[in-house]
Amino acid sequence: MASWYERTILPKFLACACSGPEMMRQRGRLVPRASGRVLELGVGMGLNLVFYDPDRVSSVSGVDPAPELRAMAEAAPRPEGLPVEILAGVAEDLPFEAASFDSVVCTFTLCSVHSPERALAEARRVLKPGGRLFYCEHGLSPDVDVARWQRRIEPLWERLAGGCRLTRPILPLIEGAGFSALDAESAYLPKVPRFAGWNVLGEAGLHHPSA
Repeated sequence: MASWYERTILPKFLACACSGPEMMRQRGRLVPRASGRVLELGVGMGLNLVFYDPDRVSSVSGVDPAPELRAMAEAAPRPEGLPVEILAGVAEDLPFEAASFDSVVCTFTLCSVHSPERALAEARRVLKPGGRLFYCEHGLSPDVDVARWQRRIEPLWERLAGGCRLTRPILPLIEGAGFSALDAESAYLPKVPRFAGWNVLGEAGLHHPSA
């Protein structure tokens, strides 16, 4: 059962942390690329919903384990007429058949799932052939001094931020799950503390075995 902190304080903390101007700008750059039937991993408060292009997207299914966040997602703004379903679930065990989605969107989610490897394996499983993973994540900095601080801060940060880890190596995780990074860019987000500001944004396709 969720603690009092997780039910009352954490949603407010996440709302403040995840809806800052720079993070919303990144969402606005990434999410409109999605098309077809879309699955969103860790839909959270539904901050991405407003950015989907209803001329490109037929439906959005969002999964999240936290009922408080799902309630916020249900009330979040979205384009008129866009079919959206918000479901209870975890990224590591998705309640969908294989090859069900054209796009999987994953924004600021891999930091907090219990197993990013399993979550990405599930994303790969539910994508149709030719489907795309669209990701925007913060993670381990390539700068030694920043990474050292990330490791020092992480135990406390993880407790305060709902299991968020600062030191996950995003691109190696994505490539290790069998995706090819077709379009990736990395940089520190302006006006975000550097320990939490190393951001990787991009699009990935599925590796295909050689004939």
